[in-house]
Amino acid sequence: MAAKSIYAASDTKRRAKAWSTVVGLALLVVVVFVISMNTGYIRLSPLDVGRTLFGFGTDKQELILFQFRLPRIVISVLVGAGFALAGCILQGITRNPLADPGLIGVNSGASLMVILFVALRPSISASPPYTLPFLAFLGAAGAGAAVYFLAYKRSDGVSVLRLVLVGIAVQAGISAAIIVLTQRLNPEQYQFAATWLAGSLWGANWKFVLTLLPWMAVFVPFVLSKARTLNVLSLGDQLSVGLGARLQRERLLLLLAAVALAGSCVAVGGAISFIGLIGPHLARRLVGSRHEILLAASALSGSVLLIAADTISRISDTPTGIIVAIIGAPYFIYLLARAK
Repeated sequence: MAAKSIYAASDTKRRAKAWSTVVGLALLVVVVFVISMNTGYIRLSPLDVGRTLFGFGTDKQELILFQFRLPRIVISVLVGAGFALAGCILQGITRNPLADPGLIGVNSGASLMVILFVALRPSISASPPYTLPFLAFLGAAGAGAAVYFLAYKRSDGVSVLRLVLVGIAVQAGISAAIIVLTQRLNPEQYQFAATWLAGSLWGANWKFVLTLLPWMAVFVPFVLSKARTLNVLSLGDQLSVGLGARLQRERLLLLLAAVALAGSCVAVGGAISFIGLIGPHLARRLVGSRHEILLAASALSGSVLLIAADTISRISDTPTGIIVAIIGAPYFIYLLARAK
């Protein structure tokens, strides 16, 4: 009894520490958000930002803050959280710490549909704002479905190893198709496609914020409600089934949620890599592997990373995706070196 009491007290203390870390990450999001509002080609001091937020700024300050910076920062928060949650889901259901939406073909599938749309439409700006997110979701869903069914076997369903290997193969094939398509675009289409593929947060206005919000509002609560399921799946297939989990059903639902989050975020933010890999890893180091806390920490970590990267990109005139890649590539190599 004494040992159980000590363990319970220790577990409570760990949880309290983890949740305090989550609160700290939330505060960090606010701090980075405020810094980003002050930063850009035209600098706005904190006093100018405060005046403008309360309606006392000049017309120029209101235009810069409300029409350019705020929607871009809000999109950074949503896209960063969406990518990180998708990565956390995929790492949980595959039990592979190197899994993320880009590595199993989800991002590439969304990218392929967007490039096809760019190639077939004479004008992107004339299209409704919800068109690209919907098409990107279809592409991501198509890639996810292809990976799932190619990895499926009647004898044992979808194994983790087959899911990852098939995902890598599908991603390589789709990437090759994207290269072929981009070579057939006219200069205007190619410029848009190249900027979008580099991860530019191109949809930086309130229409795209409102387009992305419903996807986040539906799938983020669903994912958070599946935290205990992810805990069970992380124990392995046999033990999960022994504990009563409907393995194939839950894996399919979670994969669908990851596809929806990644597809909608790719449509609005472009093909940004590594957020889905780095965010969950940083969160796991900070709060541990219990998904009740890990999912929230992953979302906040992804938001912090993408806001910071986008702020740097506005100063350096470099696409956000390239800044993220500069940060993420060395970390990915480090993870590969440590992986067993």
